[in-house]
Amino acid sequence: MRILLVGPPNVGKSALFNRLTGLNVDVANYPGTTVEYKKGFAQVDGIKYELIDVPGTYTLESVNEAEKIALEMLSSSPNGVICVLDAKNLENSIYLLLKVIEKNLPTIAVINRVDLIDGTIDKLGLSEELEIHIIETVAIEGKGIPELKQKIKELLNDEITPSKKKYNANWKNAEEIEKIASKNINTKNENWRDKWGNLLVKPLPGIPLAILVMVLTFSFVVGVGLALRRFILLPLLMNLIFPQIIRIVEMFIVNQTLLNILIGEYGFLIKSIEWPIGLVMPYIFSFYTALSILEDSGYLPRLAVLVDGIFKKMKLSGSHIIPIMLGYGCAVPAIMSTRTIDHKKSRIIVSSMICLGVPCIAQSGAFIALLAEHSITLVASLLIFSLFIVFISGIIMGKLLKPIRTPTIQEVPDLLIPDFKILGKKIWIRLKNALYNEVFAMVLIIGVASVLYETGVLIYIGKALEPLVIGWLGLPSEASTPLILGIFRRELTVLPLLDMDLTTLQLFVAAIIALLYVPCVAVLGILGKEFGSRISLIILFMTITISFLIGGIVSQIGMIFL
Repeated sequence: MRILLVGPPNVGKSALFNRLTGLNVDVANYPGTTVEYKKGFAQVDGIKYELIDVPGTYTLESVNEAEKIALEMLSSSPNGVICVLDAKNLENSIYLLLKVIEKNLPTIAVINRVDLIDGTIDKLGLSEELEIHIIETVAIEGKGIPELKQKIKELLNDEITPSKKKYNANWKNAEEIEKIASKNINTKNENWRDKWGNLLVKPLPGIPLAILVMVLTFSFVVGVGLALRRFILLPLLMNLIFPQIIRIVEMFIVNQTLLNILIGEYGFLIKSIEWPIGLVMPYIFSFYTALSILEDSGYLPRLAVLVDGIFKKMKLSGSHIIPIMLGYGCAVPAIMSTRTIDHKKSRIIVSSMICLGVPCIAQSGAFIALLAEHSITLVASLLIFSLFIVFISGIIMGKLLKPIRTPTIQEVPDLLIPDFKILGKKIWIRLKNALYNEVFAMVLIIGVASVLYETGVLIYIGKALEPLVIGWLGLPSEASTPLILGIFRRELTVLPLLDMDLTTLQLFVAAIIALLYVPCVAVLGILGKEFGSRISLIILFMTITISFLIGGIVSQIGMIFL
């Protein structure tokens, strides 16, 4: 038994899917594509069925990959369809519903987010008009879910049949669709969400407020992360945990080489805790808290509308800023999120911008740990430099690749006050994923580095790189070690620098090189999977060349004037 969950993006399909399936969920790529969809198993009164969360789509016109997949799934003879409508944008949702009804499948319509409208929906009238069952829900709160499960039971027992109404739904007969919507929904005057939501997408006051939001976000990430690191984690590690580790190791280990590997300069038992937990995790926590608030408040899509004019210069759309923002968390899901972009050239440009100028949160945490205590101005300067590189690289690649630009025309969700319970769960899930994906990999590389360092391998390679590191980049010879480690984990291009006595110029040069340096192995892997090995190697060569070129130029100019 198979039921499809269909609906536009940002309508709460995922919340409904999770309510119905719980944790019994699998994520897969649709055959022959890179588009992901979720499937899970659920049951109602002992009847087991498979629920498939179809990629979000506004239409079934087969214009992009998501629409083609939705169309193919609807043509695969499912037992029925749950079509999710948006109470705040009922007219657009009804258009999709009519296209689903045309497929002559047993259909249940769910009007979600009814808590956001200041008005009433004539559910009975709309149900009679379309000859289908309609249920009102607030998915994130679980309202309406018991009634939905009852209707699913009826559908699985063949008690729900396809609608007999026939519509030739297209935008040419939009008046009929508008008539259906207006006749069955009674809205009141504009509320505060509508008022502020409209103001935030206008140049004034939208742009000044966007700058303010970004400044506050930056301050929050740095301030909260720095406070957690300086006043809680580092004192705990330095005064309590590390002395005990050193005492215990020295009690049982007498071999000096093994002692150095465990507790020496790159000591595995010390650095594998200090770097990931003491230096990086505080900023991962503060960043994901800030990002989750921006997401759940509905602000990010408004930012996309505001920057559309800027992205036009790169032959891109304002909505492409969202993968770039995600890149400040981790480049892997950010590059995967470009799958929603219609054109391959645009995907390559956005992915290249992320690889070149967007530091992941682990790397950002390392930057802040390296620069903030020396000068907060250095942190701000590096952020501005990062944005400059992203913008310039986008313009250059836009001129070279000449992608087809699709203007930002998207449904902007309502402004919301985030639900702190849901917000906490989202932050916790992201922290767990970061611990698994970021910290585990970092600990593994630190272990390898400690062995290579104490056996002299890293020192030997470092000597071979001295002409580049000392002569061109103006850094001490030991800075070659982070360049080697950074191939495996980007933040390891930065963290070893914490123990070096660097000048302000050397700090900034090292940070620039680390920012522009090679994507880590995981990112190169996802680039190869998404675009092929050729594109992955081109981006690898581009990042290495640009990082050493710009880093050296800044160093040489700095030495002239300082």
